Order: sequence, then C-alpha cells, then structure tokens
Amino acid sequence: MSHHVAILGASGYTGAELVRLIATHPTIEIAALSADRKAGRPMSEVFPHLRHLDLPDLCRIEEIDFSRVDLAFCALPHATSQEVIAALPADLKVVDLSADFRLRDPAAYETWYGKPHAAPELQKEAVYGLTEFYREDIEGARLVAGTGCNAAAGQFALRPVIAAGVIDLDRIVVNLTAGVSGAGRSLKEHLLHAELSEGWQGYALGGTHRHLGEFDQEFSAIAGRPVRIEFTPTLIPGNRGILVAAHVEGDAAACHAALSAAYEDEPFLHVLPLGEAPSTHHVRGSNHCHVGVVADRQAGRAVIVSALDNLTKGSSGQALQNANLMLGEEETAGLCMAPLFP
Repeated sequence: MSHHVAILGASGYTGAELVRLIATHPTIEIAALSADRKAGRPMSEVFPHLRHLDLPDLCRIEEIDFSRVDLAFCALPHATSQEVIAALPADLKVVDLSADFRLRDPAAYETWYGKPHAAPELQKEAVYGLTEFYREDIEGARLVAGTGCNAAAGQFALRPVIAAGVIDLDRIVVNLTAGVSGAGRSLKEHLLHAELSEGWQGYALGGTHRHLGEFDQEFSAIAGRPVRIEFTPTLIPGNRGILVAAHVEGDAAACHAALSAAYEDEPFLHVLPLGEAPSTHHVRGSNHCHVGVVADRQAGRAVIVSALDNLTKGSSGQALQNANLMLGEEETAGLCMAPLFP
C-alpha cells in the first residue's frame, strides 16, 4: 500500500532533504510540493541536484487537494506553521519541522518566542517528535512536532544519563558547534561567505537560545525537578553537522553504561567504545547519531559527545522516521543510507 504526502515549504533545505529521502522510500509517494515565492517553478530549477526525480511542480498551499494526501510535512518557517496547520483538514496527519509545537506549555512558548501561540488547542494535541523516546505516542498521533536539531543532539547525549541518575544535574555544561544549513536558506548578512568563512562565532549566548526551552522541558520531566543546563552554541563555516560536547560531573564508565543500555536496540543511535569520540564526518547525510564518552583528567568528571547531521537525523530524517510510525510503516524505511564520506 502506498501513501501520498505533501511537503509544505519544499523550497527550503529541510524540504529538499525530505524529497531526497522519500525518493528511496518503498511506499511513500510525493503528491504535492508547496512554496511561496517559488510557486509555479519546477523543483529541478530550485534544486538542480534533484533533477533526476519525477516531481510535481511547486505550488501554493491553497492549490493542494488534501483529499489525496495521507500526511503533510510542514517545513515552513517558525511562527508560520501554527496558522497553516490550523487551517488544514482536521483528520490530516501532520509532521511539523518548525518550532511551533515543540513546547507543551503555552506560557513557555510565549517566553521563548516572544508572542502568544496562535493555535493553543493544537499545541495541546502535538506529540514531541524525538522518535526514540516517544514512539508509542507518535504511532497514534495526528500532529507530531519535530525537535530542534540542536535539541536532538543534546538530548541524545544526556537523556539516558539523567534518567539513570549518574550525573550531577546542577553542573551540566553543553558546548555545541553547528553547520550553517541549520540557519535555513533565506539570505542573512552574517551568513554570507565573506562574513562566515575562516572564523567561528558564538550566537544566542547567555541562555537566550530558543532550544533551551526544549532542554528545560525534557530534562526537567525526566528528572522530576527543574534542570537548567549551561549552553554555548557556536556557528562554524561548514554546511552540515552538529557536534555536542556535554561536560558533566559523573563517572565516565557509568555514563557509558547508561547510554549503551538505552541505545542497545536502536537502529540509528550508536554508542562508541569508552574513550572514543565521534565526528560529524561519520554521520554526514545519514539518519545516524554517534555518541561517545571520554573520561576527564579530573576524577569524577566526563565529556559526553554526540554527532549528527542537522538536516537528516536532526530534522528531515527524524520527520520521516516519525511519519513511518504514523503511517504504520517500518520505522527505518527510506532511512538506511550509509553516511557520506569523505
């Protein structure tokens, strides 16, 4: 049985990544691709690397016949998805890649995003889309909110050790480096080649990064009490990839054991031998995440490192993984490609 999907916002990086992944999916077909400014143009013109595929032309959302669509991927900008999804058919399954439905508390959304949520009833319905930890909820969901790519990388490193109680919850420091595609495809002065290349730059410092809302929500729920991490994100002049280095107080072997037990049967999460740290090179273009633990020179301290591709496991791959569950397909369908190397 085949399923028909629409990708709303297909002219962005995550939209193109969804097309690339779905092209090899055994049972999912693309019925519609929407864009705003690029409506009416063929996808091959917007993304020439996809010209070998037989794809519908880009159109406006209003032109899509949703009676022929089983699931919609919403790859629209933040603060846009909530109003668009509220206007879609009430029985349509939706995987949202934006930040609009990630936070369960409307007050928390307003705090982090600066304005009230436009669809609070839908916000209550949404299931948080970190697949490995919310599988059963995702299977029966109508609306799934994909995580932030930075939030996914940090949670894969820390959720099991928080749950196992093997680290000090008040002394978690997360340093994160991210490739530039995480900032989207729209033109921004600080992302011009001359502005970005040959240098690294911190951003959203001092606890202002919006993905901290997800860390607060998820880590506190696991611990059963407030958990507030220190978080320093850095933008690097690379296209893809996120590398998290989480500095914790806890025994390295105990951290490694907790991660290994949690991810033992996971098809996309891989714990490296104790003492080995991962590289974004080894997950690029794939739905895999590598996690490593290294003991610090100071006894009782450790560094937990995770690496993933922000466009795949951090976003579009995660979205397809969730869609597979929602549609009753194998969770790994369309996602078993090996990483690109070098």
